[in-house]
Amino acid sequence: MRFARCVVAVCAVLVGSACTPVADGSASGPPERTLTVFAAASLTDVFRTWGAQFAEQHPGTTVEFAFAGSSALAEQLAQGAPADVFASADQATMDRVVADVGVADEPVVFARNTLQIAVPPENPADIGSLDDLAADGTTVALCAEHVPCGAASRAVLDAAGVAVDPVTWEEDVRAALTRVRLGEVDAALVYRSDVVAAGGDVHGIDIPEAAAAVNDYPIAVLADAAEPELAQAWTAFVTSPDNAKVLDDAGFLLP
Repeated sequence: MRFARCVVAVCAVLVGSACTPVADGSASGPPERTLTVFAAASLTDVFRTWGAQFAEQHPGTTVEFAFAGSSALAEQLAQGAPADVFASADQATMDRVVADVGVADEPVVFARNTLQIAVPPENPADIGSLDDLAADGTTVALCAEHVPCGAASRAVLDAAGVAVDPVTWEEDVRAALTRVRLGEVDAALVYRSDVVAAGGDVHGIDIPEAAAAVNDYPIAVLADAAEPELAQAWTAFVTSPDNAKVLDDAGFLLP
């Protein structure tokens, strides 16, 4: 009977320990967290690469991106869309977000960008300058003027004194670039970084008038960020001098 009572006692201890909750930070791993980043369409390739690296450095973290025209993202944020970080393709749009949504810290400019003419590799319309975009029969895609690449295109065309009647107005720079990649237009005004991202699918033509519109790219943690510490870490990662070469290789200018 004594042996039987011992067996029962041991079993009770084992059962009780099996029901004990596992303390935080145990073998179950780090807590799962999601960082939500709203970013200009022209940042798609660089940010996706960095997102994978950031997730490796922060176990348990998933980085979710929303890429679109900066003005469209600003409007979504103003309407209450949840996000932790905003990265804009111009200062004016960031200023709107600062005023309408609020940011935790002063926005930091981490990159700059200029425009190029993007044409198909064979350049069938024989385009070599902004003047050629106004030639009869030439089909051109431009960004809508309310998005940063469209505002920059307007400034560049005005500086050159060239009037272009595009066949399409696109809501972000990647959409304008896609028109060229698919052969739907003869040319588009896009950022230099987008030409680099397209590889051999398009050819970029430098234009001296691009100096009239050089866009700053600011980034900021949003005031109502759900993951403020993670958002601060992402912003520090993006603005780190260690990532300057990545931006340079991607066609961006350094601030």
